[in-house]
Parts: sequence; structure tokens; C-alpha cells
Amino acid sequence: MFTGIVQGLGVLRRRDRGGVEIGLPPSIRDRLTIGGSVAVNGVCLTASGMSDGSFHADISAETGSRTTLGRLRIGERVNLELPLSPGSPLDGHIVLGHVDTVGRIEGFYREQNGWILIVSYPPEYRRYVVEKGAIAIDGISLTPYGLAGNTLRCAVIPGTHEKTNLKDRKSGDPVNIEFDIMAKYVKGMVRVVYTD
Repeated sequence: MFTGIVQGLGVLRRRDRGGVEIGLPPSIRDRLTIGGSVAVNGVCLTASGMSDGSFHADISAETGSRTTLGRLRIGERVNLELPLSPGSPLDGHIVLGHVDTVGRIEGFYREQNGWILIVSYPPEYRRYVVEKGAIAIDGISLTPYGLAGNTLRCAVIPGTHEKTNLKDRKSGDPVNIEFDIMAKYVKGMVRVVYTD
């Protein structure tokens, strides 16, 4: 389980059909071990190997088809987060690292003391987006607002912009989206109540 608070930026060093090799910042390198989990742009991966300041992770066909990991370019920066440990503060929201879909950046611009990120997503997921709720975009815990059809807006504060790969993003870029697990549980419970 993760929180959507990015702990460092990694760099894609190698990608093949079976997995990825990602260079690690010191803040993550010293704590990640073989068999350990790490969220990469919001996707929970398992470190299957470690060498020369990087880790290797295998990627299943399901993960490759449901996320942006198969589209990463060599040298591209990725958001990294290690799992929440007992006693750690839950500063963002509950993020499982199980991406629901790929969205698209429709706009990203500077406004006053930060940035506004506009993201579209497949319309069948609208029921999971709540005004002022929670959403993970490329593994970053954000608060959606300004919902219109299948688009949402998120305010991005300077600290988040600086510490994540959002500073590399532009309109048209694909992003991993994980909708709030609480919204998914509520939908599941409502479905059970009304179908029983």
C-alpha cells in the first residue's frame, strides 16, 4: 500500500518485453531490496534484481496493456514511492498501485502559486471521481475538482511540481490513473445491495 506521496525520481535505463530497469535516487536505493515493492508512476512493481544503483522489475502482459510503462522512453524520469510501513503517516490517500486506466493530459498551465492539470479519462470511470475526493495520477495523490464530463482538474502546488515528473509533462501525454479505492468499494457495496 502506498500514499501517493512521491519519494524520489528514477530514470528508465532499459526496457524490453519482459520488464524494465530503473536507476534509483539515493533516497530509494538504500531502502529497496530484491523482492520489495516499489510504485513506478503509480504501478506497483516487485524488484527482481538490483545492480549498479538500479533495479529490474518484470512486467506482466496485463500491466503492460493497462499502464503507460510499455510507452516509457529511455532516459525518462519516473515517480517512485516505497510502500507504507507500520507507523508511517498517511499523508496522501490510500493508493494500491493497481492502475485502473490510462488517461491523457488535456492541459497543464501555470496559475498564480502553482499549476492546473487537466486530465481526461474513459467515461465509464466517471462514477469513481468525486469533487474534492482523491485520485492518483502517475502515482501522485491529487484532489480532483472542476469535473466536466470525463475530464477533471487538479491544482498542483510548487512542491509537488518540483519533486515529481509533472515538471516533464505536457498536453497529450498519457498518464496512469488509479481511482480512489473508497469510491470503488462504495460502488461494489451499492451493486450488491441492489442486486440481492
